[in-house]
Amino acid sequence: MSNLSTDLTDRLTRSEETGLDPGLLIPLLRLLVDGDLVTLDQLAAASGRPLDDVRRGLAAVPDTEYDDQGRIVGQGLTLRPTAHRFTVAGEELYTWCALDTLIFPALLERAATVVSTSPASGDTIRVTVDPTSGVTSLEPATAAVSLVNPDQISSIRSSFCNQVHYFTSPEDAAGWLAEHPEAEVVTVAEAFQLGAALTAGLLGRLRADHAGAEARHCC
Repeated sequence: MSNLSTDLTDRLTRSEETGLDPGLLIPLLRLLVDGDLVTLDQLAAASGRPLDDVRRGLAAVPDTEYDDQGRIVGQGLTLRPTAHRFTVAGEELYTWCALDTLIFPALLERAATVVSTSPASGDTIRVTVDPTSGVTSLEPATAAVSLVNPDQISSIRSSFCNQVHYFTSPEDAAGWLAEHPEAEVVTVAEAFQLGAALTAGLLGRLRADHAGAEARHCC
């Protein structure tokens, strides 16, 4: 992986930087994937956390989406349309960024089909991602993903996700890169490699949290 990708692997798995707590994020994703709004009580039950902890954890991610009744609409995975359509078992969902589409199948333990739109040409990119096999199909084969490494990622959607797109090729991304000189474009295979490292980091933190909780309650 490039230096940017290696740095992102470290930064994006640190709750101190992103506000994302794997102990809440992963249960939330597994609730949202069914296509329904999620209540705080549901997330508390799924995560095994007290309701006040859930509120604090969600507040640490200011981009979390809610409806007018306070139910969760999205955090990474969302019920609201974006440029990245993410379909799982016939349920049409969306993600905040291109990299999410490569990470979430493993976290959800479900295959997904992705249809995304290049912000440069408006052309369509299609990807199929399996939770164990990885990217199993890609159209066009030249597709690429943009990455950025912002100074601050506490508002992860606005500072990071909104700059992480699919393009049909590096050439398709050239004009966008000229306007975003801090960014780089990598192949989908390289982006998936980054996503796999992020997945391992998030799941590792989740297991460590569970082990710590069990140790605190064992005796």
